Amino acid sequence: MAVVVVESPAKAKTIEKYLGPGFTVLASYGHVRDLPPKDGSVDPAHDFEMKWQVGSQSQKHVRAIVDALKADKDDTLILATDPDREGEAISWHLEEALKKRRVIKKSTHVERVVFNAITKSAVTEAMKAPRQVDMPLVEAYLARRALDYLVGFNLSPVLWRKLPGAKSAGRVQSVCLRLIVEREMEIEAFKNQEYWSVKAMLETPRGQSFEARLTTLGGKKLEKFDLPSAESAELAVQAITSRALTVQKVEAKPGTRNPSAPFMTSTLQQEASRKFGFGAKQTMSTAQRLYEAGYITYMRTDGIDMAPEAVSAARDYIKGKYGAAYLPKSPRMYKNKAKNAQEAHECIRPTDMSREPARLDRLERDQQKLYELIWKRTIACQMAGAKLERTSVDIGSADGEVVLRANGQVVTFDGFLKVYEEGRDDVENRGDDARLPVIHEGDAARPKAGGFAADYAKFTEDERVIDQGMLRHEKAVLSEDASTFAQQHFTQPPPRYTEATLVKRMEELGIGRPSTYASVITTIQDRAYVRKEKNRLHPEDKGRLVTAFLESYFRKYVGYNFTAALEDDLDKVSAGKEDYKELLARFWGDFSAAIAETAELRITDVLEKINEFLEPHLFPVTAEDPTPRICKNCGTGTLSLRTARSGGAFIGCSNYPECRYTRPLGGEAPGGDMAGLDGKVLGVNEDGTPVTLRTGRFGPYVQLGEPTEEEPKPRRASVPKGTDPADMTLERALQLLSLPRTIGEHPEGGVITAAIGPYGPYILWTKPAGEKGKKPAKTYVNLPEGDEIFTIGMNRAVELIASKPPGRGRGQAAEPLKSLGEHPDGGEMNIMKGRYGPYIKWEKINATLPKGTEPEDVSFDMAVELVNAKAASKGKRKPAKKKAKAKKKPAGKKA
Repeated sequence: MAVVVVESPAKAKTIEKYLGPGFTVLASYGHVRDLPPKDGSVDPAHDFEMKWQVGSQSQKHVRAIVDALKADKDDTLILATDPDREGEAISWHLEEALKKRRVIKKSTHVERVVFNAITKSAVTEAMKAPRQVDMPLVEAYLARRALDYLVGFNLSPVLWRKLPGAKSAGRVQSVCLRLIVEREMEIEAFKNQEYWSVKAMLETPRGQSFEARLTTLGGKKLEKFDLPSAESAELAVQAITSRALTVQKVEAKPGTRNPSAPFMTSTLQQEASRKFGFGAKQTMSTAQRLYEAGYITYMRTDGIDMAPEAVSAARDYIKGKYGAAYLPKSPRMYKNKAKNAQEAHECIRPTDMSREPARLDRLERDQQKLYELIWKRTIACQMAGAKLERTSVDIGSADGEVVLRANGQVVTFDGFLKVYEEGRDDVENRGDDARLPVIHEGDAARPKAGGFAADYAKFTEDERVIDQGMLRHEKAVLSEDASTFAQQHFTQPPPRYTEATLVKRMEELGIGRPSTYASVITTIQDRAYVRKEKNRLHPEDKGRLVTAFLESYFRKYVGYNFTAALEDDLDKVSAGKEDYKELLARFWGDFSAAIAETAELRITDVLEKINEFLEPHLFPVTAEDPTPRICKNCGTGTLSLRTARSGGAFIGCSNYPECRYTRPLGGEAPGGDMAGLDGKVLGVNEDGTPVTLRTGRFGPYVQLGEPTEEEPKPRRASVPKGTDPADMTLERALQLLSLPRTIGEHPEGGVITAAIGPYGPYILWTKPAGEKGKKPAKTYVNLPEGDEIFTIGMNRAVELIASKPPGRGRGQAAEPLKSLGEHPDGGEMNIMKGRYGPYIKWEKINATLPKGTEPEDVSFDMAVELVNAKAASKGKRKPAKKKAKAKKKPAGKKA
């Protein structure tokens, strides 16, 4: 029986069913070898020799393949891993590992087969066309792994030594991080500009209303900033309402809108992010499961072309489902110039066009949604274009002083829009898709009374000022008859990246490839360089510092052009046009010299360099503050960047410890919570000791007294969340400083106290000590309201303690949030609730769920992948069951 090796067990079961008897199909469970995470795994001194080792989790999978080959009478090994660079590398690693174990002999037939879809026809056809492992593609993989290793294991230690708290740097991840940091700096440096727009609600002689916007005033075409103030907007409103208007021109143009190309990896990630909020990693793991189940073609591709048989199947489905009118006369053919022809497989499409999404309702919800998206996009790409009629109408005064324009669009034939419409990123809706009534040239255009009354009411209910025939508000102006409306606007900074727009930007710059986007974006979030809020990517302090450091000392290696050029060189290697070791030697010569130049750097020098780099962000010069680096607390110290042991960063005073002024890295915006309040004296206590309001890295707090030699750390208390520091009084501050507060003794013994902790206000019942040597038991109960902490009495406290559900206690197991079934190696997998979020528990392994993943979205396969990865990172195997100790037998006589 021939031995066939694929990557996953799910795929192995399906393919074994297709191939039938005569084949043994086994899974490699991904890569079987990797570079050990230590110095010397890539040796530049010895022609970039790479030292591989079989992973501890992969040993048993390799052993299973070895045993199967030894039992194979056909002496045939068929490598059927994925049809991309990583798949080719896995096949090469397997072949090399088996050669070292002397399982592959001269008589062994080793073949490589690839298929783009896991269907019976695709698999059986692939088996008829075996080939050898594609070594140029393997060499491109080797070059990437060597480059990533050389950068990571040489640059990351520099970061650790020179920038406390920094975790790692990477060839592509650092460039990706730079994009996010630079976008944030653009946003912070952005100065908005005021402008006004004016529109009128008009009416045709037939009583039909339509909206038009002002485009010409005083005979001059209006540009965006030509109405910069409320006064200019008022004049414009007056100019419209004081003139009779007629329709001067009506222009209707037919138009066609064609469907988008079918998905490739990057466009699938972008559209799944737009429509479902999926991260790149979530999209790829979901697509992987659909591929392995045989529902879609391979999901890592740069190509958008579709197999002829798939085009024919799509056209047959469209004709049968929607009719001949929705079918173009000839098939639509899509081609793109892929960065790397070796990764330009067929587009991502359903394997069976007639398999409608409704038939897959048994799938997990994420899989259903992604399959429906892929199916709709694929069907739509072969449908007829939508037919539109775009109409523009100019309405003006007889003297030519005022012209307004109304735009409208009507879909006369929906075409592909019947099935699918692509999402858009951060597009401002101008209302040009509205449908216009029948309008003729020469028609009078009368003002529609009350047309914008509702729009004006959104801005104000009672702050109305009627003057010169109009209503005014600081943000809007309305004509007296409410037919003409002016509104204030401000220019907006560029939006923060979503994962979709970041992938799109990386693709435009030529940074990374389809197989790397998801892992790169995941890595910078896992390193806490970036956080995701409301689907937008925000740089953390650590991310800013790392980017500033690399821009200052390794500018070339985080350059967009350099990274893109290196990707192009790697593509040449995969095409067999460049030797990968020459590429490595060229890169290493310059890079190692740059590393050596940082050897003598001191941390103070690095921080000062970063101060200079980030100065526009850290210390912006304004009219209100021309000397932003002078300490606002002591007036003599110089503010500069400081790093904390945790890796965070903050701004501190050079007169520390005499002056303890600190503020967050991002600064305190005028009007912010602590603007002008840091160091404010609230009053003195009964002993005459001053009580002050302060701000620190962890937020605002109140302090009793000042640091002295006898008491270097004066009493402090954090200002509770939700409390405005500007409202802090001496009485309230003394209350906070008095915590913890003793409420009294519990009827069953022990003391009840009230305090504020990291998770808010709570009461604590410390029970009497039990047996000798044992600590007293404690019961915590969260309080629903912050004020109650100062007023709660004994009766209420005892009631809350009594009503608290019983805890786990000794021997009691927590209830799982979700049961996932038994791991392939044995043992139940459950999702548990943890202090820092839900996690998967299997035996002694606890694997945290990725950010943004909900427990209900975790599938069995995802859970196995997460716990296996966690176990591999800790070097742990499945814990063995403890054997019962054998009783010692009494010593017997010697025979």
